[in-house]
Amino acid sequence: MTIKIYVGNLSYQVSESELYDLFTRFGKVESSKIITNPHTGRPRGFAFVEMYKRNEGYQAIRELNGKEVKGRRLKVNKAHSQRNRINTLDSRTDRFAGRSYFQGGGARRNF
Repeated sequence: MTIKIYVGNLSYQVSESELYDLFTRFGKVESSKIITNPHTGRPRGFAFVEMYKRNEGYQAIRELNGKEVKGRRLKVNKAHSQRNRINTLDSRTDRFAGRSYFQGGGARRNF
């Protein structure tokens, strides 16, 4: 079974092939993708790597988390699914008198 891995604090100078090579030392990589800004095409500083075997993925997480690559200390952990991210966002609603963080600040009063 595959495992999807989040790689954060990634240097903008790291290429997709370098990222792929970094993880192949631990096992077979199914895919690697550096996330880019859709408007500029520049890297956003994080990536996702999918590995075929969970145990190899967890070994990569243990060994690469905190490792310095091109002047930046990587933050590597198991990626959360999209469904979990949406549930986390939903839990932020109903705060501040029923308003969500994402609904704006409402009307302003001028005293």
